[in-house]
Amino acid sequence: MAAPRLRPGMGRLIEMPAALGRLSRAYSKSHAFREVLQLPKMELTKLVFPLQELQRHLHPDARSDLHLRVFDPSLEDVARAEGFFTATPRNRIEYLSSAVRLDHAPDLPRPEVCFIGRSNVGKSSLIKALFSLAPEVEVRVSKTPGHTKKMNFFKVGKYFTLVDMPGYGYRAPEDFVDMVETYLKERKNLLRTFLLVDSVAGIQKADNIAIEMCEEFALPYVMVLTKIDKSSTGHLLKQVLEIQKFVATKTQGCFPQLFPVSAVTYSGIHLLRCFIATITGNLKTN
Repeated sequence: MAAPRLRPGMGRLIEMPAALGRLSRAYSKSHAFREVLQLPKMELTKLVFPLQELQRHLHPDARSDLHLRVFDPSLEDVARAEGFFTATPRNRIEYLSSAVRLDHAPDLPRPEVCFIGRSNVGKSSLIKALFSLAPEVEVRVSKTPGHTKKMNFFKVGKYFTLVDMPGYGYRAPEDFVDMVETYLKERKNLLRTFLLVDSVAGIQKADNIAIEMCEEFALPYVMVLTKIDKSSTGHLLKQVLEIQKFVATKTQGCFPQLFPVSAVTYSGIHLLRCFIATITGNLKTN
């Protein structure tokens, strides 16, 4: 693929303003999004709509290359979605159980979404960021790749269940294939699979195997690009355009819009929450 046409001076690392760092530490508070809405427009866009921020750095003739309008909620929609992820006495968000076999998994009627990705892609860190409005929920994050060895189930109120799957590739559990294939093929209430890809490394060989699995099982899935705080803007934009082309030409079940996120700066986390609330049928966007 030809290199994207970028505005000059795009080789430096993304530098999130200090104000965003302060906000990321305050996200355990339910009123955090009200603070986000007070940010200057450019900072707000970086935090909530990172793809739109990337579009700003494309040459005008190439801006249509980014798929921005497939899921395009309003700020009001994003704010409402925060409520589903905020723990209250009436909206309990909690770890339920772990399982190594599907018949050991909790049998719940509510919709389910699962997160899967290569070892060390930042999956547990991302889930911890999604649950930052429920600080009592313990999501274990380790610096050692392959830390997650079981399927971990989290109840999000009465709305849906979120499943943290073991990482594939390096240090994957010995029974990974049987565990994950069985879950993906047979879990009746699984609505969407979130496949995480490292934004620095791009799609790797192990990721292609996971993509082929989703395609073979005819699963609707979404690609989430993690660790965008570690990518330069130019590199991230190149990865986004290349992966979008891959999705458009090589996949059938993948959602056409990518979700770039950072568990460090919280960029893209609000939008991902809104997408989950929407696809599980709990939020009607305007």
